Amino acid sequence: MRLLLVEDDTLIAQTLNRQLSAAGFTVDQASTGKQAEQLGRHEDYRAVVLDLGLPDCNGLDVLRAWRRAKLAMPVLILTARGEWQDKVNGLKAGADDYLAKPFQTEELLARLNALIRRSEGRVEAKLTAGGLELDEHRQCLQTPDGAEHSLTGTEFRLLRCLMSRPGQLFSKEQLLEQLYNLSDSPSDNTIEAYIRRLRKLVGTETISTRRGQGYVFNDTP
Repeated sequence: MRLLLVEDDTLIAQTLNRQLSAAGFTVDQASTGKQAEQLGRHEDYRAVVLDLGLPDCNGLDVLRAWRRAKLAMPVLILTARGEWQDKVNGLKAGADDYLAKPFQTEELLARLNALIRRSEGRVEAKLTAGGLELDEHRQCLQTPDGAEHSLTGTEFRLLRCLMSRPGQLFSKEQLLEQLYNLSDSPSDNTIEAYIRRLRKLVGTETISTRRGQGYVFNDTP
């Protein structure tokens, strides 16, 4: 699941990138408002963590530009400004949540996951589809026979992407965008290899191949 982190403090950005990646997110970073606005317009992000104190503009200007462009990805504002009026201004500009610095990583992750769940129309931290249950906190899969299977980080991200939108056709390019950030250079066969590994757990009929188009997760046990 791909996320945009907009933070100009290098140390904070690097620390958050590691923590978010460990929690199963694919993270792109931006340190300026101009860079963030362009990435938000051209990349497919499931959520954004946006700092307000950017070197070239106020982060709210970036948020307003996204909303004017009808971009609906959930945005969590992360800032040192903790006054109630700042929170009101952020929410009026189109933010979905607000977290003031300093903060605990566990709270940031909990708020992000809650935003994403709501954007996907669900309330629980477990994805259920096709008779399978994916635990987002433990990054493991429970199959219909009750067995639990630990997943690698990439397996987890790929399966979460597919299960979050059952019945939707994903091209290889779309899946690569959700699994890897802009600095990665995966090979063209990467998705095929991971699909084969997941099918050993979920069954060959659960993830269908549309020749020349991509893959579909079937929401039937």
